[in-house]
Amino acid sequence: MKSLALALGGGGARGIAHIAVIEALDEMGVRPVAIAGTSIGALIGAAYASGMSGRDMRRYVIALAHDRSEMFRRVLAARAGSFTSLFRQGFGAATLLDAEKLCAKFLPETIPDDFSALQIPLIVLASDLHRREPVAFSHGPLKPALAASIALPTLVRPVLIDDRILIDGGATNPLPFDQLRGRADVIVAVDISGEGSEDRRDIPNPWECLVTTVLVMGTAITREKLKHVAPDLMVRPKVGIFRTLDFLQASAILRAAEPAKLEIKDRLAVLLGG
Repeated sequence: MKSLALALGGGGARGIAHIAVIEALDEMGVRPVAIAGTSIGALIGAAYASGMSGRDMRRYVIALAHDRSEMFRRVLAARAGSFTSLFRQGFGAATLLDAEKLCAKFLPETIPDDFSALQIPLIVLASDLHRREPVAFSHGPLKPALAASIALPTLVRPVLIDDRILIDGGATNPLPFDQLRGRADVIVAVDISGEGSEDRRDIPNPWECLVTTVLVMGTAITREKLKHVAPDLMVRPKVGIFRTLDFLQASAILRAAEPAKLEIKDRLAVLLGG
């Protein structure tokens, strides 16, 4: 059978749909030889590369989402600023989240501290804020790289690694299938950014508007990339109806992604040769 590499894109809470794709691979008995992930895709990819099954991940996120008070407690504990920051730097600094604290509070304990301890090679995408270019991590400390990949400006504080100010990987490479070229016979990319809607008229709150704006730009980046090179299989679970910060809707997101599993199995079986 041919080898497989997996690219997991960014898209906030919609990224929970990546778990359904991983469940489909588990049910096929297929395991990727390499994974590349951006933002939420990097977090899911790290859990997968650490040895968690799709079913393990499903149980983990549903347990969190169903405990609303615990979810909010962890978010509050991940604040970057304190109330004293109000007087030093203004309201923005006090409400920012610390990406590394978020990872510490929400990532499963199975995820190791270093890339070398992963069972599957992983590439994590972040963006260099000042150089305006993507940054790919594949070795060294894992959790700072994951933190950088989810550091969405104005919501999550940037991460400093090797004198580089890093922000969310979705700003430069929202669906990093290009990072997997030459690593496997078949490249599968999972796009959970969601399709646009002509019918919606609601005005989102400022955070939701910001995250959606990043997705709009990310969609444009991905479209341009697809003009030059494309993955062998593009999977787009139907999760566009969910808001990008709807993490409490984990169960509903997974239900919406369920139909994609049959499509993946059918198409991937042909690509892998049986």
